[in-house]
Amino acid sequence: MSVAACPPAVRSVSLWRPRTARMGVPRVRVAVQSNLVSIAPMLTKLQRDCATPLPVLRHVADAMADDMRAGLAVDGGSDLKMILSYVDSLPTGNEKGLFYALDLGGTNFRVLRVQLGGKDERVIATEFDQVSIPQDLMFGTTEDLFDFIASGLAKFAQNEGGKFHLAQGRMREIGFTFSFPVKQTSIDAGILIKWTKGFAVSGTAGKDVVACLNEAMERQGLNMRVSALVNDTVGTLAGARYWDDDVMVAVILGTGTNACYVERVDAIPKLQGLKSSSGRTIVNTEWGAFSNGLPLTEYDREMDAESINPGEQIFEKTISGMYLGEIVRRVLVKMAEAGALFGECVPEKLSTPFMLGTPHISAIQQDNSKDLQAVGSILYDVAGVNSDLSARKIVVEVCDTLAKRGGRLAGAGIVGILQKMEENSEGVMSRKRTIVAMDGGLYEHYPQYRRYLQDAVTELLGSELSKNVVIEHSKDGSGIGAALLAATNSKYEHEF
Repeated sequence: MSVAACPPAVRSVSLWRPRTARMGVPRVRVAVQSNLVSIAPMLTKLQRDCATPLPVLRHVADAMADDMRAGLAVDGGSDLKMILSYVDSLPTGNEKGLFYALDLGGTNFRVLRVQLGGKDERVIATEFDQVSIPQDLMFGTTEDLFDFIASGLAKFAQNEGGKFHLAQGRMREIGFTFSFPVKQTSIDAGILIKWTKGFAVSGTAGKDVVACLNEAMERQGLNMRVSALVNDTVGTLAGARYWDDDVMVAVILGTGTNACYVERVDAIPKLQGLKSSSGRTIVNTEWGAFSNGLPLTEYDREMDAESINPGEQIFEKTISGMYLGEIVRRVLVKMAEAGALFGECVPEKLSTPFMLGTPHISAIQQDNSKDLQAVGSILYDVAGVNSDLSARKIVVEVCDTLAKRGGRLAGAGIVGILQKMEENSEGVMSRKRTIVAMDGGLYEHYPQYRRYLQDAVTELLGSELSKNVVIEHSKDGSGIGAALLAATNSKYEHEF
């Protein structure tokens, strides 16, 4: 059975605007009849293809640990780049002074300043601002993007005052959180390997991104220098470690995804004699590129083939916030075309790539009403879809199926990292707690996804061992972590 495209949906029967129902959304008064007989097998196949039973999770965790070892042995040894961060000393609490952070990791960038007061006062004050990046700059030139960022940073710095004081004779120092694959050459220099997360800026690959930012700040007349280049996961780990020494892993689950962890220097063969004052360093896994043994569907393959980086970032495309909503949309389009999920035609809006976001599918799963009224309103307002209750129930099932797969695979990835760490620590995880610091909007705002992740970790580690693994939300950790690393690596001595 196939159906034709149809014009945008309109509400019928009544010309008056209905009174807003509970949850603050208008009630969809007229629905269409969906064809459950032809849709049921499609839903069953989706659930089967996305299934993550324990053997699948074990395979993913083991393969993640294997790829980590191969990536640590030699550059290019696996899909995981296992990038050295050059962070071998983490914040101690002794740091003092005013420091800035810039966080570029998705469709927004954040600027932050923090006044540090040493052991006694710790964080005296923080302020931040967030700026949306126009889409044309995501596909523009290097100079245009970095000039836009430096301009936003300059405006933010102009409003410095109150509890924020720059010591006399000092230049402002900033920690630069840059959440894309970088070949780091020192704590304050790194070459962009490639753009991800939908960015395709020309002329940046192969360049030092710190130099790009420093030059843009000079063009803006901004008296500031980058003293630490960090990945968002490295920043999250540093920010969480400032408060708790048991933090050993950090994971970002937002628009994109990544993970880093504390590794022993002698367990990194490709280091080739690089010295570390602490004997440990943070390794940035770039786990979004992992692809071994993942349960993929026809919708994943189609989306990947049409993406700007086909065949790459498969783990990220399966578990991260940028893609979950789009996979749901593709499933719904297929169900609408082949099974008349929304009646005799496919609404035009639903056929627009990426028009359904992960915040929408999270909101769909929070609707506990009998008639799934909020689901109906989201479908209408976002996708131009009129729906009956049976169609809404199927939409909820589709969202849950893909969130469950994403959350459980993310949990398996975390266990893979813990397994790799455990082999070099002589069973330390069974004797003391290990904290995994989590950040990112997907983890923070999608409770079902969060629960599925935790469930997978518990299943894989077992009830006893999993008690020692604490998965903890570290909100906005990467920003303050970058400022703390700027302080740790300041060219000025701290007055302890």
